[in-house]
Amino acid sequence: MTLAIVQALNGLTFGALLFLVASGFTLIFGLMRIVNLAHGALYLMGGYIALTVASKSASFALAIGAAAAAIAAVGFVIDRFLLSFVKGYELRQVLLTLGIALFMNDLALVIWGGDTFTVPIPEALRGAARFAGVTYPRYRIFVLGVGIVVFVLLWLLVNRTRLGALIRAGVDDAETVEAIGIDIKRVFAATFMLGSALAGVGGALGGAFLSLYPTADSEILVFSLAVVVIGGRGSLWGAVVGSLFVAMLATYGQVWFPELAYFVIFGPMALLLAFRPLGLFGRAA
Repeated sequence: MTLAIVQALNGLTFGALLFLVASGFTLIFGLMRIVNLAHGALYLMGGYIALTVASKSASFALAIGAAAAAIAAVGFVIDRFLLSFVKGYELRQVLLTLGIALFMNDLALVIWGGDTFTVPIPEALRGAARFAGVTYPRYRIFVLGVGIVVFVLLWLLVNRTRLGALIRAGVDDAETVEAIGIDIKRVFAATFMLGSALAGVGGALGGAFLSLYPTADSEILVFSLAVVVIGGRGSLWGAVVGSLFVAMLATYGQVWFPELAYFVIFGPMALLLAFRPLGLFGRAA
């Protein structure tokens, strides 16, 4: 019974981390129609920035903030100075973001090397907590809490603010939003920066959760793609459900069918898409 609870908690905490990364990815994809293949690289770069700041300042909160701010700035540069040249050309956008990902991977390799690193966490988050007869790492519980808080803040942003209204309108009909006098480029830039910042936060938290190494970006990108495909593009609730779905399948699949870990995720995903091509919460453009 205790093992089952621990495995369920593992799935929930991993799902919270996936949500942090995939929520930004699905907002960018849903509004801008861009499959940003650099999103995983933004996650990894955010983790490395958090590692550097945390090592030098001994402040985990400062490390998270620095990762979010720095990756948001990188997202602004990508959106304003790179993606603007390939607007309306989906294949070129995919190739461009793939090239950006490869460039950032090589840059990270040059700066931080190919070793495996773990972002240092404060003493208060180390060790294990005991509740209901279960012993579980404090840091994973912290990640779950951050995921819940970020979901609430994103829900309020999307449903209770003007920017959120523009994002939702842009998901439904970007052309109409632009036709009524809204500068859709600013909305795109704000969305891209927000999604990039979430990837940076995910990298900072994931750097202490899953560690940082040269191929971590491609692994988190694959999971994020699965989340978006399952949940549906542009849907916050889809990101939540998709993250939990993928995380639970990954957690239990590695325990029950370690040799079929990826099939356990993508097999049910393919079956789901056969009946729901737009995902669980997706809508036609």
